[in-house]
Amino acid sequence: MISLGPGERAALGREGERAYPNECCGVLLGGIDDSGGKAVESLLPINNKGAPEEQYHRFAITSEDYLAAEKEARRQNRDILGFYHSHPDHPAVPSAFDKDNALPFYSYVIVSVENGKAGVIRSWELTADRGEFKEEEILWR
Repeated sequence: MISLGPGERAALGREGERAYPNECCGVLLGGIDDSGGKAVESLLPINNKGAPEEQYHRFAITSEDYLAAEKEARRQNRDILGFYHSHPDHPAVPSAFDKDNALPFYSYVIVSVENGKAGVIRSWELTADRGEFKEEEILWR
């Protein structure tokens, strides 16, 4: 399970709408709560570094961006729990590209943005064998 507060929900929507018709992306920062779930405490937006002509359906986070995110997490005394991105005019369901570029443990939060308006937000976690994504329950705090 992953928990997000109203501030994160609003920020996910804003980020998706801001980037539309392209994908937004960023990092989920927080910690593991007493029940073993992931508690997101802040979002770290990252500029989509995917090829400009592919950003409408792809996002990329560089190794330099990941290192900067690790440093920011450390500064905030938090962990990287996963990543978020938007799906412009598509459902909040991982694509084959998303699966090929994902790692187990991390949460992958996807916000669907239809006609420039943020909608459904869902979270996914890749199985340990990397075979498939399983939907992860979101607890809205």
